[in-house]
Amino acid sequence: MSQRKEILEKVAAIPALPVAAAQVIHLIYTQEAGVAEIMKAIEYDAGLTTDVLRLANSAYFAGPRTISTLRDAGVILGAARILQMVMASAIFPLASKPIQGYGLPAGQLIDHLVAVGIGSEQLAKELHFNAPQYTFTAGLLHDIGKVVLGTFIEVDAEPILQQAYEEKLSFEMAERAVLGIDHAEVGAVLLESWHLPREIVTPVRWHHQPDDAGENFLVADLVHAADTLSLQCGLGVGIDGLNYHVSPSAVARLNLKTAVAERVTCVMLSEMQSIRQQRGA
Repeated sequence: MSQRKEILEKVAAIPALPVAAAQVIHLIYTQEAGVAEIMKAIEYDAGLTTDVLRLANSAYFAGPRTISTLRDAGVILGAARILQMVMASAIFPLASKPIQGYGLPAGQLIDHLVAVGIGSEQLAKELHFNAPQYTFTAGLLHDIGKVVLGTFIEVDAEPILQQAYEEKLSFEMAERAVLGIDHAEVGAVLLESWHLPREIVTPVRWHHQPDDAGENFLVADLVHAADTLSLQCGLGVGIDGLNYHVSPSAVARLNLKTAVAERVTCVMLSEMQSIRQQRGA
């Protein structure tokens, strides 16, 4: 059996999203559900309720405001933010463990995922793009494939690194050469199995190759750029290091200048410091 086929079979065996989380996604994306209906779906899951309220009161989502009930969270933050928190609560338990195949200690990938979510939104704001509401979610989920390959499958990164250095390939290109698949595609396959919408799956799939993202190129470009900035400032650097190529086309499409990149990096680092302080890290 080829490694690609074996990997895809293992992806198919990964547990589905919690029922309440899946129901919230369905309500938001397939129906014109009101915030009250979305909050009602969350209330049936005590753990999800706790997670959403905790995230709703985090530095990034709520700022100085205190949110004490789900109703307040829904009214103040809106459906799009609630979805972000539901997705965060679903993936944090998976991403909080050490990601062995990528040499990431416990919690380091979460920092990277959150930073890229923040950076994607902040880039859009700085560059005056009317980015879709799911931009943060796409950034948050972009490296979920690393969780799969590094934790559930425990790939041996050494042959991948060797291939990358010997052939002068970026890390995801070396992944494809050795495994027949890369972490971006693995992440997209998992998200499809979770029935997430194409608008989120596509930027995740192409965050290293944003030129191939088709009509979703804006979000893919933003996630690609935020991913690069996060790695450059040391958030989420594992055994793969900085061995990824920056897309000149994405930089050109965004018209991303050094001054903007520096401001966004400062915001990412500042927000991450606040979040770490709040959780006592």
